[in-house]
Amino acid sequence: MSLQALGYVGFGSTALDDWRQFGTSLVGWQAIECGNSMLAFRMDDRKQRVVIDHAMGDGARFFGWEVENAAALDALAAKLEAAEVQVFAEPQALADARRVREMISFLDPAGNRLEAFHGAEVDDRPFSPGRSISGFRTGALGLGHIVLTVERIAEVMPFYVNLLGFRLSDFIEQPFRAYFFHVNPRHHSLALIETGKNGVHHLMVELFSLDDVGQAYDIALAEERVNVTLGRHTNDFMTSFYARTPSSFMVECGWGGREVDPATWQPVEMHHGPSLWGHERVWLSEHDRERARDMRMRAAADGLRVPVQVMAGNYHLMSGTCPWWDGIREA
Repeated sequence: MSLQALGYVGFGSTALDDWRQFGTSLVGWQAIECGNSMLAFRMDDRKQRVVIDHAMGDGARFFGWEVENAAALDALAAKLEAAEVQVFAEPQALADARRVREMISFLDPAGNRLEAFHGAEVDDRPFSPGRSISGFRTGALGLGHIVLTVERIAEVMPFYVNLLGFRLSDFIEQPFRAYFFHVNPRHHSLALIETGKNGVHHLMVELFSLDDVGQAYDIALAEERVNVTLGRHTNDFMTSFYARTPSSFMVECGWGGREVDPATWQPVEMHHGPSLWGHERVWLSEHDRERARDMRMRAAADGLRVPVQVMAGNYHLMSGTCPWWDGIREA
């Protein structure tokens, strides 16, 4: 695969002050001031991961996908041009603003601005979160995942799979159509939801601690920002909630996402819907919300359970309490 990870994202917004408050006090990003018209956030040792640009205007967005080196960037540009996709070699001034060594840009079939780059700048100063958190799970997995709404998935999916090398992880057809794609062991770095219009649905960031998510949930509840309640997904096993941003999309704060093996993973349809429990979605119609509730109830009735994905040092193993529980643990 030529693309390695989601390296950075950017959104146009005139509400810089609201974004600064949201990004630092709720999500836990570190704010980096970039003049009067731009705000950037750090999540780790990278100089920036999220950019909010007043000059771009509300609704504008870009997504930066990382490649290994200059040769990989040239190969990607050549592949796109051979498929008659217009590719722009961006000037060094823009690469400097993105905090990368070199970059190109192009559009996907839905009109989203995509950027590919190599040589992301690393800050020698430690990451200083906006609130007390244990940090974000990034590194080789990228900053998280982005979910786009599209008119029709069939018109966008070949571009990402055949040209950019994304691989299908799994998909759901009910209560809405959504397809999930990976470029590294993160279960998905991109998803497409068929809604009849093109836009951004949400950005997911994964925290190291479940308590980080729970405390963000308390803040979001107090600020009346919860658009999807706390719950757990059936496919990537993420425990998360979704908060309304100062723009027209959401940020998902999650914990415990699964990894896949890109070399052997086989995609499947998820028949129990998107969530094991929780995740009441206020953005759905009442009819689809009822269907989603029915699917969660069916998953519970069927006894659908999946292991919690926990990193070393992030848990204590409880002693056995009964033969039944010990049998479940050993299964």
